[in-house]
Amino acid sequence: MPMSEMPSDRRRIAVLAGGDSPERAVSLVSGESVHRTLVALGYNAELVCIDTLNDLVPRLTGIDVVLSCLHGGSGENGTVQLLLDVMGIPYTGSGALASYRTMDKGESKALFLQKRVPTPSGLAFGKQDLGRFLADVRGQLSFPLVAKPRDAGSTLGVHIVRDADELERAARSIVAEFKTLLVEAFIPGRELTVGVLRIDGRHVALPIVEVRSPGGFFDYEAKYTDGIAEFLTPAPLDDEVTEAVQSDAVRAHEALGCYGYSRVDVRLTDENAPFVLEVNSLPGMTPMSDLPRSAQAAGITYEDLVVRMLATADKEMEP
Repeated sequence: MPMSEMPSDRRRIAVLAGGDSPERAVSLVSGESVHRTLVALGYNAELVCIDTLNDLVPRLTGIDVVLSCLHGGSGENGTVQLLLDVMGIPYTGSGALASYRTMDKGESKALFLQKRVPTPSGLAFGKQDLGRFLADVRGQLSFPLVAKPRDAGSTLGVHIVRDADELERAARSIVAEFKTLLVEAFIPGRELTVGVLRIDGRHVALPIVEVRSPGGFFDYEAKYTDGIAEFLTPAPLDDEVTEAVQSDAVRAHEALGCYGYSRVDVRLTDENAPFVLEVNSLPGMTPMSDLPRSAQAAGITYEDLVVRMLATADKEMEP
């Protein structure tokens, strides 16, 4: 939408940011950027920064629609979405169940396998004894492996382990800090991420971003420190591989029941076989984030992307 056009939408829009997850700092930057954009476009938007869920109900009094920029924790695992459903406030993006599925990587993996979306083999830790779980991992999977929390984003708590001792140390550290654990096969190859956006009534894969990081690991520092990682958009892939990766990204998005927009992380082997790692239902909207980068490569400006995201709150308006 051109900056000169004033929107007729005068609803009170809350851009929700903050929260109490380890990704709070990124959420605040996303929220500030989205809020600033909506105000510049003439929308009646306010930035609502919360510390805990206790802040949510009083801060949303009189709000007509929520555009959530919460990342991680209760803001992304379906809890906030369910509360908004109970409050009767429309919100952008995926609903409560899809949000829960995307946040729980064990649940995501089970659904990927059920829907035949290619994903690395893996085991999710539940309530069993950790020693027995690790014995099962060693018996069913081969090193190197990736050990990570089931329900954290921004590559927090992710370890690449190459032997049983490293696995033991990483697993106990992750469980102690995050209380959850997923161990899966490490897929050597290229790091790709694909934005998915609802356009003209269907979910469409945006141009693929390839991330090249020092040491081959796209960690938290590389994600949010300018100049560490290299981003190639669109990724230098031939048409057949591009189509396969984008198709798997949309299939992964829809397998979890996501709506409106997401970011799908993929590893591409040297043989050009894609493996979906996870889907992020509330991707970052910072100046360095991959969804805006992917949209820009498709000719969609940051302003247009924000407006398209806002439109996903009107789910009942779709045919």
